[in-house]
Amino acid sequence: MEQPTFVIASAAMTELLAMAARAAKSPAKVLITGESGVGKDVVARYVHSHSSRRLAPFVAVNCAGLTETLLESELFGHVKGSFTGAYRDKRGKLQLAHRGTLFLDEVGEMSLRMQALLLRFLENGEVQAVGADHAQARVDVRVVAATNRNLDELVAAGQFREDLMYRLRVIHLHVPPLRARAEDVQALLRHFLAVSDRDLSFTDEALRVLVNHPWPGNVRELRNVVEQLVWLSAGGVVGVEHLPVSMRSAPGRLAQKTDRPSRVADQLYDALVKQGASFWEHVYPMFLARDITRHDLRELVRRGLRESEGRYKSLLTLFGMSSRDYRRFMNFLAAHGCGVGVREFRGGLPTAAVESEPPPAQSVAMDSPAEIAARSYSRVQ
Repeated sequence: MEQPTFVIASAAMTELLAMAARAAKSPAKVLITGESGVGKDVVARYVHSHSSRRLAPFVAVNCAGLTETLLESELFGHVKGSFTGAYRDKRGKLQLAHRGTLFLDEVGEMSLRMQALLLRFLENGEVQAVGADHAQARVDVRVVAATNRNLDELVAAGQFREDLMYRLRVIHLHVPPLRARAEDVQALLRHFLAVSDRDLSFTDEALRVLVNHPWPGNVRELRNVVEQLVWLSAGGVVGVEHLPVSMRSAPGRLAQKTDRPSRVADQLYDALVKQGASFWEHVYPMFLARDITRHDLRELVRRGLRESEGRYKSLLTLFGMSSRDYRRFMNFLAAHGCGVGVREFRGGLPTAAVESEPPPAQSVAMDSPAEIAARSYSRVQ
């Protein structure tokens, strides 16, 4: 396996890399935490490539990108005839990762049932495929998990098993956000420019804006900005006027630089409500680029509903949208599973008033991404 490239200049990342190297020499399970886009997958690959399992497979699974049923089949495999479309036996990722490393990305998005199945595997190492009546194999796999969620908070809310958290968090590696390690911004900037093979230079003011930008999308956002500049800059010198509008204009600033990192949802909310940013121009593109997660978006909607006392239509004005965007906004939330129930925000209103505006999941008649994925999965099996 090719070793991942680490570009670091800050003391925080140097210390993290040293911890990751020590963790690699241990067979213990590793939990990597940090915001979306900080490079948790790169840290996981580093741990694998420096471990005794480096010659064996590194198998990654995105737990947030699959429904519960598909995720179970992806991990444990399935037997022929176990469900519609299961025309043959299929080995799961756990078996494919035998003697290697299984990377569970966004493990905090797992359902409670899947958490129970994963916990059982961690305890006995046995793999029972979907549709099988007994365990079919025992595998030797090192599990490295990652999440941008706070598992302690999820445990307190009853959304994550405490016993599973402790099984996964034997060694804990936390990747700090890019805004907390400004020294890395210029180092990463030089690296991405070198990879692009384009000779660009920056004015002092442009560099100052880049270094002081809060980078809510972290390293992924920085790479995206560099790619834009490489392809769109006419000359060889980049000034502030060449930077993305969201960086050089006050409304687009999602947060001011701070010593104590704030939650992404708080940054987004402040940008929309206090700085006049637009949901469709700023938040929507970040979601499509995966710079923010469904959890971030749900938290943003939750904050808005708290302010509007549970009225989705009031969010349009609050989030810088036209009143004509109501259906589009509700469709978007429903399609991506980001709608939030309104009852908790309308405690003082009579029942009829609470039910006068349906939640987004009921406001449209359309297939969810999970249903689309399930059909696609059935067709390819």
